[in-house]
Amino acid sequence: MEIANLITHVGTLFGADILASSTAFDEASISVPRDRIVEVLTKLRDDPKCQFEVLIDICGVDYPERAERFEVVYHLLSPRLNQRLRIKISTDETTAVQSVNDVFPAANWYEREAYDLYGIRFIGHPDLRRILTDYGFQGHPLRKDFPLTGYVEVRYDDEKKRVVYEPVKLTQEFRDFDFESPWEGPNYIIPGDEKAQRS
Repeated sequence: MEIANLITHVGTLFGADILASSTAFDEASISVPRDRIVEVLTKLRDDPKCQFEVLIDICGVDYPERAERFEVVYHLLSPRLNQRLRIKISTDETTAVQSVNDVFPAANWYEREAYDLYGIRFIGHPDLRRILTDYGFQGHPLRKDFPLTGYVEVRYDDEKKRVVYEPVKLTQEFRDFDFESPWEGPNYIIPGDEKAQRS
């Protein structure tokens, strides 16, 4: 099925529930309401013209300027029909999304990852806890307002013979890295060059 035909067919399946649709890089994308995600994914899996039987990934995207700052993106694959579809929903920091673990068991770890890295919560998930960061980790590292240095640093202490957590201490100022070609030379005076120019 061609992409245009796929979008048309999906449009007939869901009607007004499709908030937006687009095509990029030979893949179709649709946006649906947050509270309909389980029904939409179930229909896409079971419909004979779609047969999206594989959940490739669930990921988050952070848009801090929006009221609903997070997009949860589901990537589906139909091996039998050789087609892909991306489904997007929006949510905020406090509103949870329905888990699709019963529709696609692979969603278990993907939802845990989205929770860990973005703080997106999923209702009905069997074991929603951190998966990539440490147990005592504060915050969600892929949010755009999370500091680059984090809040705590981890190191092994030889005296205490254990791993210790400490507030981040930067031992030097942030450095300004110069990525210009060394063959062309920099556009500024290197310390010490002023002596060479006097002679």
